[in-house]
Amino acid sequence: MRNAQNETDVMPEIWLVAGTRPEAVKLAPVARALASGGRMRPVIVATGQHPEMVGQALATFGLTTDENLTLNRRTGSQPELLSGLLTGLEEVADRRPPAAVVVQGDTTTTLAGALAAFWRRVPVVHLEAGLRSFDLGAPFPEELNRKLVTQAAALHLAPTPDAAANLRAEGVPEKNVLVAGNTVVDAILTVTDKSTTVHNPELATLLENATRGAVKLMLVTLHRRESWGEPMRRVLRAVADLMAADPELRVVLPAHPNPEVRDLVREELAGSPGALITGPLPYPELAATLAASTIVLSDSGGIQEEAPTFGVPVLVLRDVTERMEAVNAGCALLVGTDRDMIVSTAKRLLNDPAARTRMMSSGNPFGDGAAAERTERALAYLLGLAPDLPAPFRPSSANEPVEV
Repeated sequence: MRNAQNETDVMPEIWLVAGTRPEAVKLAPVARALASGGRMRPVIVATGQHPEMVGQALATFGLTTDENLTLNRRTGSQPELLSGLLTGLEEVADRRPPAAVVVQGDTTTTLAGALAAFWRRVPVVHLEAGLRSFDLGAPFPEELNRKLVTQAAALHLAPTPDAAANLRAEGVPEKNVLVAGNTVVDAILTVTDKSTTVHNPELATLLENATRGAVKLMLVTLHRRESWGEPMRRVLRAVADLMAADPELRVVLPAHPNPEVRDLVREELAGSPGALITGPLPYPELAATLAASTIVLSDSGGIQEEAPTFGVPVLVLRDVTERMEAVNAGCALLVGTDRDMIVSTAKRLLNDPAARTRMMSSGNPFGDGAAAERTERALAYLLGLAPDLPAPFRPSSANEPVEV
């Protein structure tokens, strides 16, 4: 009989490739599920795309990276980034070949991880597969990235039935698709189960006041490239208009670290005393801010997925979204970057609790907190360690029992 150490030594290694904070957050529950399952070993590969933010996000879940790439970035261009990622991943794969590679979402890291695995004939597992805006220019370059990854993937873990339908429409075989739910719901439930220490005293006071109803809180997040410049300026001026019209309104805006974005935020909101501009917030603090918010203005995909857990309406600062489930469920509205549209819609929600209540979905259409467990079982099936795929996630609106 082999001892426990030997059993661990022969476990297949599953790469979880993360380059950005959202990837780290959404892969963390999978790493924990793999470790708990005891039949596959998670190997977290940090690509160096956003190294500090990945490490901070993983630490929230008690995790650290197993492999770290160091990128030599000079121009900041996409070709430079992609070539550096591919070279680095190949070097790691030479030392410790993976049994399967899990990539998440649609970043350049996602594309690089899928290509590196495919070229070595290693199964690619795409977490959060099937999202489509049907516009290659928005989001750019993410829409193309995820379509390319679809071509390389052996197993497609769609977050919702709608995402799975997109894959089937593109000819992906049904047997290669599982509706797993979105692991970001697992992640945010894990974080909100714990008490959160807010390190910024001003933010801590603001969250306390918002929680007890002394002020209205609006979280604003802006980061997408297509929002930079004039579209972002229109959004920020709408935010200033809303604060000027409502003395009870307070705004938290975690500014993107890019100097062009940060400088524009400070320029437009410098005269608004109700606005708290911070750097990127640690994930638990972002979750606490989201939970305390009255409404959210955001171009972030993650926020659209997380906010329904707290019943917080989202105004999506985009003309199209690949997450129409939130819009269809009634918990998000597409407002684009039109200043008047943002102001009128936000005013209505801020001043009408009944309107906000109508927007709150009966459950989160993106997941039920069991997506990571389904992912672990799907990976085991892919590698011949389990007899079948788990039952798919079904949103609560389907009124059907969910099995895991």
